[in-house]
Amino acid sequence: MAKKITIDPITRLEGHGKIEIFLDEKGNATNAYLQVPELKGFEQFCVGRPVEELPRITPRICGVCPTTHHMAATKAVDAVYNVKPTETAVKVRRVIYDAFMMEDHLLHFFFLGGPDFVVGPDAAPGERNILGVVGKVGVEIGKKVIDIRRRMRSVITTLGGRVIHPVCGLPGGVSKGITEDQRKEFLQIARDSVDFAQFALKIFDDVVLKNKTYVDLIVGDIYKHETYYMGLVDENNHPDFYDGKLRVVDPDGKEIAKFAPKDYLDHIVERVEPWSYIKFPYLKNVGWKGFTDGKDSGVYRVAPLARLNVADGMATPLAQKEYEKMYKILGGKPAHHTLAFHWARLIEVLFAAEHMVQLLEDKTITSTDIRNIPTDTPKEGIGIVEAPRGTLIHHYKTDEQGMVTGVNLIVATVGNSAAMSMSIAKAAQSLIKNGEFNDGILNMIEMAFRPYDPCLACATHSLPGKMPLKVNIYDKDKNKVKTITRD
Repeated sequence: MAKKITIDPITRLEGHGKIEIFLDEKGNATNAYLQVPELKGFEQFCVGRPVEELPRITPRICGVCPTTHHMAATKAVDAVYNVKPTETAVKVRRVIYDAFMMEDHLLHFFFLGGPDFVVGPDAAPGERNILGVVGKVGVEIGKKVIDIRRRMRSVITTLGGRVIHPVCGLPGGVSKGITEDQRKEFLQIARDSVDFAQFALKIFDDVVLKNKTYVDLIVGDIYKHETYYMGLVDENNHPDFYDGKLRVVDPDGKEIAKFAPKDYLDHIVERVEPWSYIKFPYLKNVGWKGFTDGKDSGVYRVAPLARLNVADGMATPLAQKEYEKMYKILGGKPAHHTLAFHWARLIEVLFAAEHMVQLLEDKTITSTDIRNIPTDTPKEGIGIVEAPRGTLIHHYKTDEQGMVTGVNLIVATVGNSAAMSMSIAKAAQSLIKNGEFNDGILNMIEMAFRPYDPCLACATHSLPGKMPLKVNIYDKDKNKVKTITRD
């Protein structure tokens, strides 16, 4: 009987990873690990660069979520130079960021996570993709998804300079503002996005919530962990993607911390494990107790459901209505059901669209007062935003000339790295019995990480040990004669 099951590569995520499941003598899963075998070294090779270049260097971490790294880096550089961006510049940054959150969330729901529900967790692998989704919901809906994402990305392209790896952020402001014609055009896109977000929630309602099997799966025990939660909130404890304070609630929903971004090191500690290049942050004041949940464990979760769990409500009316509906069905707040991250993600799409409408209905956004020029000597700065995948932290230190001497990145995905490993292990232990498994069961184990929408390409900045290596040597006839491996 097999002692180990390997899923390599895992699918429908950004980046590369694999799952290894270990079985006992009876063929029951005893543990499972999500391993990230790739490595990036941005924290090292940013050192020695002018700090104002980092908003253009660090987005190269990823081609999927560069906007969020650009925004966190720009805020960190604001702090390094101790310069406050103008009110108009903040509004422009928020419009860009709302557009990004919407198109990124929709990418995940329809292309990556959605196939598990729309097509079905045990459907043939060749159907569990966007083409399978289009086959189920129809070509016209598929065209709507592509069209609304294209229009949102056009907003980022115009204001950010380009949609992948934007370049607009400057210390104290942005490189260009919004014209009146652009305001009107973007306002129409935002209003249409509100309609589309409601349409997407209707699809979720029809396909998922009206299917008892799926609802039982969401509220069942296989995909459930009672953890702490973290997210940025505004002065009313509503989710705020761009700014605010970090709020942490315990597994009962009680606030245990609320702090400014500059104080993050008083609350978050990072650790490494020898089997992965991803880091595992945890709550400093609770402590690391291993890969386990509950009040005694410092494991916390971030991203859509976490943001809603730490909030007292939503700042926009339609999103508030959906927020109340979700918690009513899930049995109250906080909700610990991992699969509900998909649901919370769509509520955040609606919130971002409504918020973008509010920003663009304000005609003062076309002011040309878009930058305050820095005058202070650069020193140290921290920038935090809520990425689609959770709380993203950029922390820079410089010399008096503004040359970078230190970088620390706590990338959004790593906020969930411990929880993802726990979720995969629990799903494997629940689903694999007596050595019996099939492709559908292995996909249901992968379903344990997809709600977190991990971007492993962003998250790999730890170097515990040596990079694994496999080299195949072939003769002149292309016959393999030797394999050299290093684990």
